[in-house]
Amino acid sequence: MTESLSRALRHLRLSGLLETLELRLQEAAGNRLNHVEFLELILQDELAVRADRQVQRRVKAARFRDQKTLDQFDWSFNPSIPKKQIYELASGRFIREARDTLLIGPPGTGKSHIAQAIGGQAIKAGFVVLYRSIFDVVRDFLHDEAVGSEEKVLAKYLKPDLLIIDDMGMKQLPRRSGECLFEIIMRRYENRSTMMTSNRPLEDWGKLVGDVPAATAILDRFLHHAEIIQITGKSYRLRNQNRQGKDPENGSKTNQANLDEEKSK
Repeated sequence: MTESLSRALRHLRLSGLLETLELRLQEAAGNRLNHVEFLELILQDELAVRADRQVQRRVKAARFRDQKTLDQFDWSFNPSIPKKQIYELASGRFIREARDTLLIGPPGTGKSHIAQAIGGQAIKAGFVVLYRSIFDVVRDFLHDEAVGSEEKVLAKYLKPDLLIIDDMGMKQLPRRSGECLFEIIMRRYENRSTMMTSNRPLEDWGKLVGDVPAATAILDRFLHHAEIIQITGKSYRLRNQNRQGKDPENGSKTNQANLDEEKSK
């Protein structure tokens, strides 16, 4: 490859083509590819690189707590978890149909892992995803309300094809949290998909948000087209109490930290 060709490819931002051109030239000569076959080959290289970069950008923008996959999940530890149903969600059909999903069950059983893994698969399928804990949601709204840009933060929550709201029920939420959550659910209802995780039964949500009417309105819309998946079984965190290692649901923590977290819930 000549220097002038290299400069031209950089100028056109064809870095994928630039990286593979030498190899493709040798392949074309060895296999006697015609001009059209060669052109198609190098353009596929460029498209593959651009697609990979787009996935990386969307993963970063999703703001996952951890990058999880379903292949990493220990299905054998809690065999009652509906594996087939989880993989069906990972296919992304519920996102295309603008349906919602609730993962509900005790702490430590893998809800966050599953939710983030489904989010990662959705990104690979071309969807835009945003992951936030319920505390992130409240902080975002209360902060932006204070500086007068509530509509701007609401737009951020309305844009994604899939919004994942994690950790519902960990603690009682601040005043006006129900209004913030209701606004998100109401505006996304039948337009975009929302996935939530919770370790508290639905009848407790009124107490959690401090607003029973708001909680009722949230559940009325959210559950209308929602698939509810009950996650049962033992805690992955407690399983590791006698050894150090990674928490399969929420990232790296020491065993003592895991135990302290369990005791606090």
